[in-house]
Amino acid sequence: MADEKHILRMQRKKRIIDEKIATASSERGLLLVNTGTGKGKSSAAFGVLARALGHGFNAGVVQFVKSRSDTGEESFFRRQPDVAWYVMGEGFTWETQDKDRDAQAARAAWRQSRLFLEDESLRLVILDELTYAFKYGWLDLDEVLCDLEARPRMQHVIVTGRAAPEKLIAAADTVTDMHLLKHAFTAGLKAMPGIEF
Repeated sequence: MADEKHILRMQRKKRIIDEKIATASSERGLLLVNTGTGKGKSSAAFGVLARALGHGFNAGVVQFVKSRSDTGEESFFRRQPDVAWYVMGEGFTWETQDKDRDAQAARAAWRQSRLFLEDESLRLVILDELTYAFKYGWLDLDEVLCDLEARPRMQHVIVTGRAAPEKLIAAADTVTDMHLLKHAFTAGLKAMPGIEF
């Protein structure tokens, strides 16, 4: 009896999913946003980058805020011929403590981002930690949204960072809000290579 109930439930589920698949007929580049207080926003984006490379895509990465060039992801992806990678931040704001310099770095990173968003050969663009540029007023959100809207039709874009603004969330096709439940750092454990960077 339990097996029969399971089979009927799975058959219903399959019909519903098959109907949804059948009605999803359009194709275009997607805008994804990974936001929230939890760990893994950038890591998730780089997982998609690996997937995209597996499909033969060319990709571009611009890192806002982050300034270190010794991360495992950069070391790995810079060796991939189909990835252009730019680390363009000045470091976290509590380290730099220089609003003007941070704003200039964000504007320079956006100029590079625009070049990527105009390049039809790039099927995936990752704008890592872009949301901080809105939080601190370094970039104009409406201008960025216009540039994102004007990108090539089949180009996918992933934006990462905490506190994604509502207008960006509204413009996105897929939004993931990652919540922190527990983090090793709060227990006094150092950031570990291969896990944190």
